[in-house]
Amino acid sequence: MSKKLLKSGMIVSAMTLISRVLGLVRDVVVANLLGAGASADLFFFANKIPNFLRRLFAEGAFAQAFVPVLTEYEKTKSPNEVKQLIAAVSGTLGTIVTVITILGVLGSGVLTAMFGFGWFLEWYHDGAEAYKFELASNMLKITFPYLWFITFTALSGAILNTLGKFAIAAFTPVFLNIAIISCALFVSPQLAQPEFGLAIGVFLGGAIQFFFQLPFMAKEGMLVKPKWDWHHPGVVKIRTLMIPALFGVSVSQINLLLDTFIASFLQTGSISWLYYSDRLLEFPLGLFGIAIATVILPSLSSSHVSKSDDHFAKTIDWGIRMVCMLGFPAMLGLIVLAEPMLRVLFMRGEFGVDDVSMASMSLFAYGSGLLSFMMVKILAPGYYARQDTKTPVKFGIIAMVSNMVLNIIFAIPFGYVGLAIATSLSATLNAGMLWGGLYKAGVYRKQPETISVLLRIIASGLVMSAVMLYFNPTLQQWAEFNLFESATRLFALIATGVATYFVCAGLIGLRMRHFKISAQKTKNES
Repeated sequence: MSKKLLKSGMIVSAMTLISRVLGLVRDVVVANLLGAGASADLFFFANKIPNFLRRLFAEGAFAQAFVPVLTEYEKTKSPNEVKQLIAAVSGTLGTIVTVITILGVLGSGVLTAMFGFGWFLEWYHDGAEAYKFELASNMLKITFPYLWFITFTALSGAILNTLGKFAIAAFTPVFLNIAIISCALFVSPQLAQPEFGLAIGVFLGGAIQFFFQLPFMAKEGMLVKPKWDWHHPGVVKIRTLMIPALFGVSVSQINLLLDTFIASFLQTGSISWLYYSDRLLEFPLGLFGIAIATVILPSLSSSHVSKSDDHFAKTIDWGIRMVCMLGFPAMLGLIVLAEPMLRVLFMRGEFGVDDVSMASMSLFAYGSGLLSFMMVKILAPGYYARQDTKTPVKFGIIAMVSNMVLNIIFAIPFGYVGLAIATSLSATLNAGMLWGGLYKAGVYRKQPETISVLLRIIASGLVMSAVMLYFNPTLQQWAEFNLFESATRLFALIATGVATYFVCAGLIGLRMRHFKISAQKTKNES
């Protein structure tokens, strides 16, 4: 089973890598076009709201509730009953999301006032920046329908993942990046407000992703006619699980929205600096954390249905080891190389030296919480696979309240950087509570050598950081490099860090068998 999980994880990571690289290219293009000024703030705001709802209705809470139920149906019901479940879920969820999408487009002004309250006050008092509220509201009308497309995309992706077809769903986001890049290059230059071209790209990207997956659904025989059936037993179970999961799995997204709300009161550029630093955070988070979480959820759900507690515990332990092996050095790399990465990727066009400096501070704060963000992705499925949504909700409430308090504590002295600090700390708290809950319930039992493996990972990561710091040029030297020199130096530093990490890990006894031991035992048992 470990080999299968590892293979699936590598497939998802490879597809995610393509998507994330294109995502970075997209952000480079956007930074060149808009920089980190008012236009960038407006676009990122209009893009964030439908993306937040996407996590609620699509990739986050829905997937966590739907996959375990679908897995249960596949193992205990007939193929016809499985198709009836999919028809009922797509029809019921689709109707709800359609209504929400229409209300969101019509009520874009209300949403803008809620989440960009600082802009609303400027508009209400006819202030100098009243235009921000009006433009954001109009742009939201274009980006909000993305929610409708991506909900059905996530539904079909969850079905394909349950069937073991991980590559398709992982590759799909590539089309969103292509659409935004294309519109930035060919549509935005033709408009008086170039940010509206990017909003059109978001709309088109959602539509393309939706249509891309339909042939694969048809090939698997899962393309069924949607049907409203609120009282279907499977739908009842999914919505029962999903309602609390709406909050539990989306705590980090709610925290980011709270950051946006507070940032609308801060200096112009705050939302953009947080966005660019968050984008670099999302690269390793998606490549490692989300990829591993994606492949273990169906396996955990299957173990729960089969009542294989030992296999369940070993799968979670495997996920923790994998995420630490990849996430810990990535976290240290983001912290050490925050400013050089931002310089190489974004410092051109409208994105200047000051923007690099400002964004690097929030990246440092976000980066310190990367491993915690990854752990939340890995540990939460341990609850949802067992159809326990109440416990993560309880932890989520604590984490969100803590984030709100920490926002106030840190935003006053540190501004937008304080928001990033608060988000990282609340994620760490959330991850700690999730781990503690699984451990106390006896669901997670660490396997032999786990502590030893984690200590070797930490030691290797610290050595890697020391080496990168030693060879890292000073800020003055970075400022004197041209783009080619900066890119070359950055690539050399990253390559040196990766080589140092794995060589050191090998020298102190870390082996691939440490990431296969659980699977080999499980295979014999099963």
